[in-house]
Amino acid sequence: MQKPIAVLFDIDGTLISTGGAGARSWRWAFNELHGIPADIGQFSDAGMTDPEVARRTFVSVIGHKPSGRELAPLLAKYLSRLSHEVAVSEGYKVLEGVPQLLPRLCGEGILLGITTGAVEAAAQIKLARGKLNHYFCVGGYGSDSAVRAELTRCAIERAARVLGEPVDSSQVMVVGDTPLDVEAAHAAGAVALGVATGHFSRDDLQKAGADHLLNSLAEPMPF
Repeated sequence: MQKPIAVLFDIDGTLISTGGAGARSWRWAFNELHGIPADIGQFSDAGMTDPEVARRTFVSVIGHKPSGRELAPLLAKYLSRLSHEVAVSEGYKVLEGVPQLLPRLCGEGILLGITTGAVEAAAQIKLARGKLNHYFCVGGYGSDSAVRAELTRCAIERAARVLGEPVDSSQVMVVGDTPLDVEAAHAAGAVALGVATGHFSRDDLQKAGADHLLNSLAEPMPF
């Protein structure tokens, strides 16, 4: 493909691994508020947004759909714990190729952004330890929409506002490690690059319809 005007990255499993900091933070939050150390992995799938993870887990362990007044303190507790868990996580790492790729893309005149199911505060916390925040001018977050396609469109719209000109979504590449990332990219009209650095294989991402595939971001980008 031609060089994209913008590249949007998922976070977990694509840019970094937190070593399970998110799951531990959710478990702590549920235990603090409800006395139940809930395991989100039993009730949610990779690539889901934070609010949806919270709702599904809440329904499964508490027994009813959370109201806004029940969801808000749960998210707050999660975020208050996430900073600590990320800071002390022995498994936290920036994934292969990322420290070299991001400055290179910026130097080539490509706008970088985030598209993630994490709420914006969680995304910032996760990126901060790896000193990656400063590369990203825009983003679409789980706090923008529970639907991955919508938050991806939100990131593209913000890219257009930053650049001061219309952005054709076909000139945007979305990089992610899950089938949901691929599906969201296509729903937003963008090009999907699947990278097999998370829980899904190249075959999984290819079956999901990825336009391009990489084993890791240490490999050359397809433009």
